[in-house]
Amino acid sequence: MIEALLTGLTLGLLLAISIGPIIFAIIKQSLNNGHKGGFLFVAGVSFSDVLLVLVCNLLTSLFDQAVKHQTIIGICGSSFLLIIGIYTLFFKKVMIDDSGAIQDKIFKKRQLIGIFVSGFFMNLLNPGVFIFWLAATTKIHTQTVGISHPVTYLITVYATCLLFVLSTDIAKVLLAGKIRPKLTPHNLHIINKISGIILVVFALSLGYATLNYKIASH
Repeated sequence: MIEALLTGLTLGLLLAISIGPIIFAIIKQSLNNGHKGGFLFVAGVSFSDVLLVLVCNLLTSLFDQAVKHQTIIGICGSSFLLIIGIYTLFFKKVMIDDSGAIQDKIFKKRQLIGIFVSGFFMNLLNPGVFIFWLAATTKIHTQTVGISHPVTYLITVYATCLLFVLSTDIAKVLLAGKIRPKLTPHNLHIINKISGIILVVFALSLGYATLNYKIASH
């Protein structure tokens, strides 16, 4: 099982350090909404990864159909990122208390669900995540040839990978939580502006890459 653990850790490391909107979104959520908001966003991201793993391995035909429609997924993902980026850049406000410090939010149930859902769809609608899991699944299943217990091997690899990524995402939330008390409302306002710009750039890049791929495929 050592090989399975090493494979899972390698895949988890690749997914965790990949530069994408999720990293910045986790930090932004944590700085704006504290640990609760950050953890809920991470839970949404993690749940979408688990869903993709299950679809890749149990519902191969469904995943194949999703890959065939990656242009639509890319456009949806780009639009979703663009909306969040524009909102963060132009409309996101920093709430302050009577003393002028950053106010700790009291979330309603609908807001908590919204944070979870935003993490879920931001990850799910990223074509890069589809490509990653497609390549990972192909590699992992190739390695199971000749293994006496392939199911155990697969479970070990995926569990190790997903738990590693989840732990790194939690670490990002905790790190942002340590920074948050030291921020002034002005600092957080600037961070939101920068985050909004980054998300808009990712959205436009994803949209361009998606449309360029569509034209090239024809």
